[in-house]
Amino acid sequence: MSIVDYIQANTDGRLHDAREPSVSALNRGYLYGDAIYEVWRTYDGVVFAWEDHGKRLKQSAVALYFPALPDETFWWAEISKTVAAFRSHSAWAGDIYIRLQIARGEGPIGLDPALADKISYVILVKPVPVMPAAQQQHGMRLSVATTLRRNAVETLNPAWKTGNYLNNILCLREARARGADEVLMTNLAGEITEAAVCNVAFVRDGEVITPPLSAGMLEGITRRRLLDAVAPAVGVRTREAALRPEDLGSMQECFLLSTTKDVQPVSAIDGHTYAVGAGTVGAQLKAAFQQHAAAYTAAHPELKL
Repeated sequence: MSIVDYIQANTDGRLHDAREPSVSALNRGYLYGDAIYEVWRTYDGVVFAWEDHGKRLKQSAVALYFPALPDETFWWAEISKTVAAFRSHSAWAGDIYIRLQIARGEGPIGLDPALADKISYVILVKPVPVMPAAQQQHGMRLSVATTLRRNAVETLNPAWKTGNYLNNILCLREARARGADEVLMTNLAGEITEAAVCNVAFVRDGEVITPPLSAGMLEGITRRRLLDAVAPAVGVRTREAALRPEDLGSMQECFLLSTTKDVQPVSAIDGHTYAVGAGTVGAQLKAAFQQHAAAYTAAHPELKL
């Protein structure tokens, strides 16, 4: 196994190769998807948006009625030792991906949350995924899911970052079966929401337009920082607006937003094509986001791992 394939795990404080068994068969995250999680990445070794992801983790825990979680000092210590073990084992010196998943616990088989004993966690560390050069240069191809829709807010709210991703998986499968790289999901009203693991934004006449949170989707950290800080810093107008598949033809650009991809260009959604590369608003925002991340890195040396 190569360095980039090795994944370091930390299960309830025990460090091990992620391929080794570590979670009980009675773990509710495994049995029912009764879990929450967050993903961080580093820039130049500094964990980006540490506090933003921590806040969202707590919000997800409250929404799912989890018991009180350990404080951020505990999680920082566990993540730090996991990253140190990863670097020691792999000799990887580049930027890293960190995933923390917390399950309600384990206990007798049954849906009743009262059967859970205490929370359990798994931390996974590996190199930050690198987008294939062709996708980065030429953009990703998306396809709109038509068989299934995004979970409704009134059912399993997409704003909660849980361990239950079956809806996303099945929608992505449909898009991949049509030859696309990613999926674009709509809600029950037929409005555009997000991709399987990314928020989405469009550009029309120089303005960035992204679906509102009320459409039913995750409030992405990258999306929020782009709207609040990155785009205003370079004079790009933004707004949130309800969008439908029939609006796709009026857009000149499209891009995805996520922790690991930051601003990822999209070249096509089904039969609609979009501008990618130098001179686009998306390219301008990607460069601006890199500057934003560099400024955060310089301001937070205490978050270096």
